[in-house]
Amino acid sequence: MDANEIVKEIALQARQAAGVLAASRGAARDAALQCCANAIRAAKEPLQAENEKDLARSSELGLTDAMVDRLRLTDARIDAMATGLEDIAAQTDPVGQTIAGYNRPNGLRIEKRRCPIGVVGIVYESRPNVTADAAGLCLKSANACILRGGKEAIHSNLAIAAALRKGLAAANLPEACVTVLESTDRALVPAMATAEGLIDLIIPRGGEGLIRAVTEAATIPVIKHYNGICHVYVHNDADLKMAEVIVVNAKCQRPGVCNAAETLLVDESIAKAFLPDLARKLRLNKVELRGCETSRALVPDMKPATEDDWREEYLDLILAVRVVENLEAAIEHINTYGSKHTDAIVTDNVVAAERFTTAVDSASVMVNASTRFSDGAQYGLGAEIGISTDKLHARGPMGAEDLTTYKWIVTGAGHVRE
Repeated sequence: MDANEIVKEIALQARQAAGVLAASRGAARDAALQCCANAIRAAKEPLQAENEKDLARSSELGLTDAMVDRLRLTDARIDAMATGLEDIAAQTDPVGQTIAGYNRPNGLRIEKRRCPIGVVGIVYESRPNVTADAAGLCLKSANACILRGGKEAIHSNLAIAAALRKGLAAANLPEACVTVLESTDRALVPAMATAEGLIDLIIPRGGEGLIRAVTEAATIPVIKHYNGICHVYVHNDADLKMAEVIVVNAKCQRPGVCNAAETLLVDESIAKAFLPDLARKLRLNKVELRGCETSRALVPDMKPATEDDWREEYLDLILAVRVVENLEAAIEHINTYGSKHTDAIVTDNVVAAERFTTAVDSASVMVNASTRFSDGAQYGLGAEIGISTDKLHARGPMGAEDLTTYKWIVTGAGHVRE
């Protein structure tokens, strides 16, 4: 079969499974999530054996150290996948919630209730934990999912999917609730993105090239973010020790992810007191610094930053540094060069913090906290299906509630319209 036929066959099975999920009770889906968590833990050794096959190919595929780190399934990450499923199960069921309810003067009862989207397609790269996170959130929100991972993680993804399907079977739910495509043929991506009437929503997670390819091909709705050009701005009223800790964490804790800081902005009035010490700390963490002329005058071993550096998502131990005149200059820089993902201010000034959070046009805005907290699990969502920088339907880390739409329920007593 060609790619379109493969997607059609799988999507038809997924649609049937979605119908079962839509009619299921929240308690049944929560029980299934627990069964899936148990199955993940029980499959630790086979999961790691399959993961080793992917890791063995990482050099051949040209993966960076940061990408290999994202690919690796350690004991802790496998347990975190299972715990994430349990956390999702413990959340309030979003399906059937009444968003609004009121009576009209003519006696009609109007209600706006949450309901599943249907069949959700997710296209992603590198991180096999996305397989469990996406499946868990779709299951919680009563959506069937079709997952297409990257070739670098194919063995890991299929092994995780096999464990999840065992969990579904143990809970008496259709295994077709969760499907990972066995092929990494690139033709499957546009086939998913154009499967009108079969797939209701597609969410691409990965590099900007992948996301743009999905978006440009799609004839069905897409939720996405292109990249994570995240900033930390150190205001002139910042606690400099706090700022130092936040910057190092935002850049170094896990540099290969979309919520890692890529650009540091520092007020000129504190740059001399702050930048040299910070640069020493960053060098100890093997961070390459690329700075503007003012920052290089204070830290001469910085490489010169170009205009392209302000727009770069490095996903590596590289940080662009710019000294700015004041708060307004920092806001202007972020709104000009940022990707509307996550941006942070470090300040003890409440007025400055309020101005920053109001004026910065990003999905997540942090005050005195690392950009690394921009994450579904950290927001209490259990996990995330992705991060959206769009402004319609969902924005920021997306949990189970964001995988629902709504319908209007109108109840009358023989009402007819005159």
